[in-house]
Amino acid sequence: MFGLPLAFTTPWLLSALVMLPVLWILLRAVPPAPIRLRFPGVALLLGLQDDESVMDRTPWWLLLLRMLLIAALILGLAGPVLNPEERSNSDAPLLVVLDGGWASGPAWAEQSELLESTLREADRSGRDAALLRLTDPQAVEFLPAGALVRRIPDTAPLAWLPDEADVQSVLAEIEGRAFDTVWFSDGLDFEGRDRLRTALQAAGQLRVVQSSDPVLAIQSVGFDDGILTATVRRSVPVASVERQIEVKGLDPNGVDRTLARAALRFDGADLQTDVSFSLPSELRGRITQFAIEGLRSAGAVYLTDDALKRREVAIISTRDDREGLELLSPSHYLRQALVETTELIEAAIPVVIPANPDVIILADIATLAPAEEEALIEWIQDGGLLLRFAGPQMAASDLSRSEEHPLMPVRLRAGGRSVGGAMSWGEPKTLAPFTEDSPFFGLPLPEDVRVTAQVVAQPDPSLADRVLAELSDGTPLVTRKAVGQGQVVLFHVSANAEWSGLPLSGLFVQMLDRLAVLSAKSGSAADVMEGTIWQPLQVMDGLGRLSDAKTLSGIAGEVISQEALGPDVLPGLYQNGEEVFARNVFAPDDDLRAFDWPASVTIEGLEQDVTRDLTSWFLIAALALLAIDTILSLMLSGRLSGLRAAPSALAALALLGATSTDLGAQEAPSLTDEIALGYVMTGDQRIDDMSYAGLYGLSNVLFSRTSIEPVPPEAVDLETSELAFFPFLYWPISPDQPVPSGEAYAKLNQYLRSGGMILFDTRDADVARLGSGSPNGRKLQALAQPLDIPQLEVVPKDHVLTRTFYLLQDFPGRYASREVWVEAAPADAAQVEGMPFRNLNDGVTPVVIGGNDWASAWATNEFGVYLNPVGRGLQGERQREIAYRFGVNLIMHVLTGNYKSDQVHVPALLDRLGQ
Repeated sequence: MFGLPLAFTTPWLLSALVMLPVLWILLRAVPPAPIRLRFPGVALLLGLQDDESVMDRTPWWLLLLRMLLIAALILGLAGPVLNPEERSNSDAPLLVVLDGGWASGPAWAEQSELLESTLREADRSGRDAALLRLTDPQAVEFLPAGALVRRIPDTAPLAWLPDEADVQSVLAEIEGRAFDTVWFSDGLDFEGRDRLRTALQAAGQLRVVQSSDPVLAIQSVGFDDGILTATVRRSVPVASVERQIEVKGLDPNGVDRTLARAALRFDGADLQTDVSFSLPSELRGRITQFAIEGLRSAGAVYLTDDALKRREVAIISTRDDREGLELLSPSHYLRQALVETTELIEAAIPVVIPANPDVIILADIATLAPAEEEALIEWIQDGGLLLRFAGPQMAASDLSRSEEHPLMPVRLRAGGRSVGGAMSWGEPKTLAPFTEDSPFFGLPLPEDVRVTAQVVAQPDPSLADRVLAELSDGTPLVTRKAVGQGQVVLFHVSANAEWSGLPLSGLFVQMLDRLAVLSAKSGSAADVMEGTIWQPLQVMDGLGRLSDAKTLSGIAGEVISQEALGPDVLPGLYQNGEEVFARNVFAPDDDLRAFDWPASVTIEGLEQDVTRDLTSWFLIAALALLAIDTILSLMLSGRLSGLRAAPSALAALALLGATSTDLGAQEAPSLTDEIALGYVMTGDQRIDDMSYAGLYGLSNVLFSRTSIEPVPPEAVDLETSELAFFPFLYWPISPDQPVPSGEAYAKLNQYLRSGGMILFDTRDADVARLGSGSPNGRKLQALAQPLDIPQLEVVPKDHVLTRTFYLLQDFPGRYASREVWVEAAPADAAQVEGMPFRNLNDGVTPVVIGGNDWASAWATNEFGVYLNPVGRGLQGERQREIAYRFGVNLIMHVLTGNYKSDQVHVPALLDRLGQ
């Protein structure tokens, strides 16, 4: 319309605009002048003035207002549409096809909005439509397009991709039918896509809507030489990909946290890249998943299982620990190095082999029975790691002297080598720097580690390739050789401190870690899983969200490991006894192939201007103009004057605000007569969303348990928002949030002085105790320095917060730190005889400071489902309940002050009154 992106569904109604000039003339018309008759009594009225005058014709500005009102009404009834789609000449039904796999997850929000716009445009054109999701094909049934809008949430991406069977089902359904098609594609190729494209083009016009961003997926996670490596693939090379990969896991309290984060970068036209993480073994055992930050896709989440959990290690030594001689035992230092990160097994070889541990350690054992050697060799060939340590018995034996023993990586010289021995050193030797091809490369060398004795490797052509570490004079310290799928490693020193200071250093634990003694088990192979039944623990949807699946039935191991994903095999975590297996959506041998659309297909991006119906906005404008016209007309007629006009004006504005709210405008509620909890915006969307969800959950608890009926919480911008409307502000602390301006601090200080309360939450379990020991603690000190905050103290047992609604002594959130800080009591506050509490300050504490992450504990969605775990089991649920009670006490304290404290004086008052 006149070059503007505006159209009308019923343009013939615009012809009514022609009547506006006629209406202007009619409204401006003056009635015929009355007949003049001279009445003698009029002379008595001469000199009197009429305080109330009535205009003889309508003012021009009021006429213009009424013209605008009528024009807005006409335009609204004409069905205005912003950014209308070009009308197709075809009146055939419209088939909307969605790939519907996890690759569509990142663009689902934009895709669903554009999908709704497409269906509404088809509805305005009077066309029937049908929705078809390729990952879950159903019967194609054409219905009025408007009726399908409510089905859009049911077409969210699923956790698998279309396959040949899905294509065959769709082809059989659409054969011989005529329709136009809009295909919302993720851009990936799959078996049968081209045949489906040909069939859709034969049925009518085909238009493809596809995101320009590449599809990203985590293909695998491996562990090598102490480094975790995540392999990420993309479908097409683009100029730049600015993402990060997060490593998530459980902290000691069982709460999900981000353990590490690294940048994700692709070089040039590469379709694959590796992202490395160096984590200590105690953290690797806590990892639950890897995720590409900011992507809502099952392909962007990689679940971990026993492959990164604690290993089973068997220790077999020559003698047991004796009381008082533990430090001489070869197994003592090994046990101390491994007990925190592995499952230790200490038994004889015939008992250990059937248990099939991941690592077997022989500490100074030279002679084995033939049956034991045979069992060990078979175990190593199947993928086991045999770790051997030298010692006096090995040095005195003939093990691997004349020829290389199958359970030794090298041949040994007789007698060994020591300071002052037959093959003596002049002084103890130090460690040489590790070479680049060694798994120990990059580990720092302690200066105090000295080697005084060792068994010496016999020179051999293959010796250089088997050396992993050596001394400063070039003699091998650690050697290794492969045996089948496993390996044998020998430390040429003892496992105790008799021959070297290595077991006393931190390097010893790091070397064991690099040798994969502390690292992950290998993933469950298909042949190992065959014949087993696995119970689903958690399953993942197409957007990468996990949900509980313990009510689902068990699945055979070979089905989980081999069959393609679908409705019967979902990605997620499965359990069999103590073992856990993770089935991810993207396997190591899968590929992301972009589909090459032919030139005959019209391809559009998701970056389109969405079609919007402006009918409601024009009708709102007409109602607003009507309310204003009513007020002005009453004022001109003299019926309203002075303050009498205020109630009518407020009523009209309230009518306008209510109308806007009903029609979906996202405006703030009327905070003058409603209670709303506010949260300070930090600039981090994730933290702000969690603050909203936390206060939303607390508001629901207040509504159901108290007489307080809060409206949904509101975001507070300290620079622009009016703080007086909020009795309570929740302020989460993050290291990167901006510091408020001077004007904002002035508003905050006035807010605190006038009775408002701010809950500062460092969200770090108060590890810094209000100090600078954590980034959040340092940020809190910087933010709070300009504020007029009184002297603080830890909440005393008789503070009003402990009894405003519930009786409390602890104030946990997602964490359970006891130290929560409030305004300190006056120095002269004393307990009156016969009273259970002190007479503390009369006002509300202006600040409450802690680090228990209360918003995460309170957070729920709109259906009341908790968004974050708190603790474990029933104890965690009890902790969440106490967190809610603390929130209720906070709000009651803000609204009632020390009302509860005053009640303790009631018995004394009644006694004085003689009652």
